[in-house]
Amino acid sequence: MNEALATTLVGIFGITGSLLLLGSALAMFRVRDALSRINVFSPATGLGMPLIVAAAYVFDLYSAGFSWPSTLMAVVAVLCLIIVSSVASNTLARSAVLSGQPVHRKTDPNRLAHPPDGVIDDDPDVAEA
Repeated sequence: MNEALATTLVGIFGITGSLLLLGSALAMFRVRDALSRINVFSPATGLGMPLIVAAAYVFDLYSAGFSWPSTLMAVVAVLCLIIVSSVASNTLARSAVLSGQPVHRKTDPNRLAHPPDGVIDDDPDVAEA
């Protein structure tokens, strides 16, 4: 791999990943509720961080050459980031809903406000007569 190609790829991957993280962090200040914040930050951890790992791998590939441990480490890191991002986003969103965090009134569509058609939403805390 020549130096110009390596520098270009590291720059593209690194800057794109960093801009995704920065954009998500700034967008978190603009949204009004916990669910929207979780939704805004998910793409940063699912796409921005893997791009930064890809930039580090390309740099390592250029500077040290190809090695199986380095490749395996990069692949495992990207897969773990994607898996952890989706699981963490779902867990955080579920805990926010179950804890009763209010959803901002301008959130549209707000599918959490009412159960879907055909679903009976019984309150388990209310005793039946």
